Amino acid sequence: MRILLVGAGGVGAAFAAIATRRDFFEACVVSDYDEARAQRAVAATADERFMAARVDASDATSVQELAREHDVTHVMNAVDPRFVMPIFEGAFAAGADYLDMAMSLSRAHPEEPYARTGVKLGDEQFAAAEQWADAGRLALVGMGVEPGLSDVFARYASDHLFSHVEELGTRDGANLSVDGYDFAPSFSIWTTIEECLNPPVVWERERGWYTTEPFSGAETFDFPEGIGPVECVNVEHEEVLLMPRWVDCERATFKYGLGEEFIDVLKTLHRLGLDLTEPVTVKGVDVSPRDVVAACLPDPATLGARMRGKTCAGLWVTGTGKDGQARSTYLFHVVDNAWSMREYGHQCVVWQTAVNPVVALELLASGQWSGHGVLGPEAFDAVPFLDLLTAYGSPWGQREQ
Repeated sequence: MRILLVGAGGVGAAFAAIATRRDFFEACVVSDYDEARAQRAVAATADERFMAARVDASDATSVQELAREHDVTHVMNAVDPRFVMPIFEGAFAAGADYLDMAMSLSRAHPEEPYARTGVKLGDEQFAAAEQWADAGRLALVGMGVEPGLSDVFARYASDHLFSHVEELGTRDGANLSVDGYDFAPSFSIWTTIEECLNPPVVWERERGWYTTEPFSGAETFDFPEGIGPVECVNVEHEEVLLMPRWVDCERATFKYGLGEEFIDVLKTLHRLGLDLTEPVTVKGVDVSPRDVVAACLPDPATLGARMRGKTCAGLWVTGTGKDGQARSTYLFHVVDNAWSMREYGHQCVVWQTAVNPVVALELLASGQWSGHGVLGPEAFDAVPFLDLLTAYGSPWGQREQ
């Protein structure tokens, strides 16, 4: 296996730090638009299998040429979702398999954005599924933590815990704080704005996919390992678009523990138009308002030493257990920032996102996972993944509700 990692930001650098401890791959080209950032990520590994390169993630040809230059077998996308399609198409053109942690972007319904879906997350990629399958190639999409591990949990619950699944409810929460900052997101603000201000999607067997108002469906969820109760709201996320394709259920939801202050900031950005991605002209210079917001905030990858607390990703499954009795189970993965910083030098949110595609690549390298087409994590046996994640030193948990 020869990997092209596109993106050397927080998640990409954490990916390299995790992968360097494993022996399943021959080489990893760490690439970024800013080659110096890629070089820093490579230097931190002190591993001869890693090398740095420059790539333009917005240009499929740039991805294709770099992949071919290094005889790449797998392209790993670790940049924000606006670049999914060029990287996806570049990987295919290069004859490589592909993985990502977020899928192609949605576009709201032009007339009823808070009732009907328009272009859904991943639609552009799934439109190419037959092409990938006919070529005998795999695009494993949504293979981060959420989406990713949460989708693995869905397959595990369906196969091993439940005879009938009523709801697959992804629930994400944390008790993180950042010393010295009133507002400092622990993940890409570009991606956070995208998923939180777009119309959230819900799936129900009788209705299919439909949308609601941003921040709707507020509920308090009690997260494990000392995180405690956090108010969660509906957010647009890939799990809802992935899980029903492979796992039999009545309903699929995603709710994110944002907190009132974070929601107020996002609403203010929206009112001011600072969430927009189309450039505006400022004193003769064209700039994207959302890019300006991102530039004004601290880089999440640099916040680890100031962060305190834990982050939790998980799936709340309700339905009928294998014994025929009603069951309500939360499958989860908690990472303590103090642990991830001590062990890997990366803050917990980016580390938790990055570890899952490394595990998936190792399973593909060993042949325990295999497939063709455009597939989500639910399409594969969950047990080898969960066993290997535990072997990486980051076990998952299960709590009966």
